[in-house]
Amino acid sequence: MAEIICIIGNKGGTGKTTLSHMLCQGLGLLGHRSACVLTDTSREPLTPEGRRYITADARTREALTKVVDKLRTLENWVGVIDGGGNRTEMDRKLYALSDIVLLPFRESHEDIRTVLRDLEMFPRAYAVPSQWPANAWQREAADRNVAQLMGAYRHRILKPVGALSSSKLLLQRQVPDQLPTPLANACRALARQVLHVLEIDAGEGGDFVEEDEDEAVHIPPAEMPLRLSQPARR
Repeated sequence: MAEIICIIGNKGGTGKTTLSHMLCQGLGLLGHRSACVLTDTSREPLTPEGRRYITADARTREALTKVVDKLRTLENWVGVIDGGGNRTEMDRKLYALSDIVLLPFRESHEDIRTVLRDLEMFPRAYAVPSQWPANAWQREAADRNVAQLMGAYRHRILKPVGALSSSKLLLQRQVPDQLPTPLANACRALARQVLHVLEIDAGEGGDFVEEDEDEAVHIPPAEMPLRLSQPARR
């Protein structure tokens, strides 16, 4: 049956929706079938045309149950549920039905304080530094804040997803026929991390790999948040 990933968190503006679509796009580029599931009632559903994944509208309780039940019948699929922000009760519900949870956060101290509370609340969750600064000085400062304030959770922090202005292309109703290579590479890198956490072979991308992409670099197991020596995630 499908793996269910929920992208949630009590802080708004951390890039949950963008991360959801980037993850699904990356999974598709690696040859994995996935669905991006909308639950945020403040957003409109997007069409699947031009994407490497399907989209699903689950903005009501009944629709969410139906979508998740359907996904659970599909082998080798991944369902990525965009949970929206500031919805603690919904976050608890999504956590209960998920295999793993991702908690995006930005470099502000407010985001870090919030994600620390969420990591404590959701033991099966991983924090994802999101929209991370591209400027070297800012990135170094952001990394230092994470090391100082989140050191106790370092084994549950994925590698940062950098800020890319092109990521907004995935939130358009109709995506371009060709996405910029840096965006495609970022999507693949995120998907590989999550597949490693799920203990699923990331593959090499097959026919979906862009011709001008740099050779894939696999993350060493020692650098992954989920150590093989730790108990199983379920």
